[in-house]
Amino acid sequence: MKIAFPPIIDQNSVVLILGTMPSEESLRKQEYYGHKTNQFWRLIFAVFSKEHTNIYADKVKLLQSHKIALWDVIKCCEGKGSADTAIKNEQANDFSLLFQNYPKISTIIFSSKKSEEFYCKYVGKHPDITYYTLPSPSTANARLSFEDKLKKWQLLTDITK
Repeated sequence: MKIAFPPIIDQNSVVLILGTMPSEESLRKQEYYGHKTNQFWRLIFAVFSKEHTNIYADKVKLLQSHKIALWDVIKCCEGKGSADTAIKNEQANDFSLLFQNYPKISTIIFSSKKSEEFYCKYVGKHPDITYYTLPSPSTANARLSFEDKLKKWQLLTDITK
């Protein structure tokens, strides 16, 4: 059984970025988007015009400085490998409790269509929250170049002002 991480969140968070479930490499490293080929952190640093770093604490600090929280839809699951298609017997995280504890969350960004799909299946969209779905930062999503993904992810600059 794979078990996801607690959210990176604080009382100032207004935007919540949701993935599906950490990859096996992320679980091994105990870091969100920990696989070296995943483009999530590179995208985040580029969006906010900051120099990329591999220091995880600095990555977290960058998110929090822009009032961005990070979590996954899936709390735990079974499955071999890191692909979203490998997720089996999943259970969702407790979003009711999260929204109760962090009432400033007003925007949710899905980091893939699959995370949106799981969220809709287990949670459902709330009328008081704005939702966006961005292209997956995984390099398995090769339909778009990094530059094309970055254009879409630039949305973060508008909603975190």
